Amino acid sequence: MNYRALGNTGLKVSEVSFGTWAIGGSWGKTSDEEALNSLERAIGEGVNFFDTADVYGDGHSEELLAKATKGKEDKIHIATKFCRAGDIHDPETYTYDRVAAYCEASLKRLNREALDLYQIHCPPIEILKDGQVFEVLDKLQQEGKIRNYGVSVETVEEGLLCLQNLNVKALQVIFNIFRQKPLESLLPEAKKNGVGILVRLPLASGLLTGKFTKDHVFEEDDHRNFNEHGAAFNVGETFAGLGFAKGVELADQLGWIAEGRKSMASAALRWILDQEEVSCIIPGFKNEKQVLQNLEALDERPFTGKELKALTAFYEEQVKSSIRGPY
Repeated sequence: MNYRALGNTGLKVSEVSFGTWAIGGSWGKTSDEEALNSLERAIGEGVNFFDTADVYGDGHSEELLAKATKGKEDKIHIATKFCRAGDIHDPETYTYDRVAAYCEASLKRLNREALDLYQIHCPPIEILKDGQVFEVLDKLQQEGKIRNYGVSVETVEEGLLCLQNLNVKALQVIFNIFRQKPLESLLPEAKKNGVGILVRLPLASGLLTGKFTKDHVFEEDDHRNFNEHGAAFNVGETFAGLGFAKGVELADQLGWIAEGRKSMASAALRWILDQEEVSCIIPGFKNEKQVLQNLEALDERPFTGKELKALTAFYEEQVKSSIRGPY
């Protein structure tokens, strides 16, 4: 395993880390036994950082992480998120009393005394512009409830806004071959400010594995079924905002990235890790096989200059105009 600095937090995190949305819910059927075995395998392979949220399975992902990391709390770092258990548009959701209650609930489920990284979970830009939530997080940090805080954002504009607050230590962003916009300004600015970058949706909800055909049907409780067009939350969180059919069509054009590499998925992850500003990727998983497949990115060869130019052109000419929603 390779480790990278999470900005200037002082934490060193495994460059392939994992998100736990899939094991909590909204990705089809899950098994706690399989999830715990997968977490144990990831930790055994050197993974020391996991991302979760209080709404993943209504806190179930946090409870699973507590079981998996018992006795390893000083070695395994956890980031969790808040605000989506309430009305994200209501300023009351971000008051001290409300955020402190969210924090305490997460600490209890995680069985921890302090959170390594506490993130605002994709709030509206108006909340970020108001800025009072940052004062609340400063207070929780002073009380020792959280060690660092950051923001999970939907757009580059939101990310750049967050960088104006010197106490924001990490940004969680959607970034992959289909979503290259952060390369233009956000990643360089984050690096300049010593802010860590966590990359979610590195495989664009599975599109960049190349395994789907246009006639694939997702389970009813899988967000790839019910949120393809943004019915439940931001459309960009599902298939990078492309829509399934368009995403499959574009993924079919990317098969060449697997040439000389283990798979299209590991190649897509390698492309992200080739960006020096990235602290870690946090792909999801539901079983040990997926954990190991994601870890294959560590051993993939970097992309050549010619390949990188081809992927930039592909994004600009084929992908960019098809992304729906702000990004």
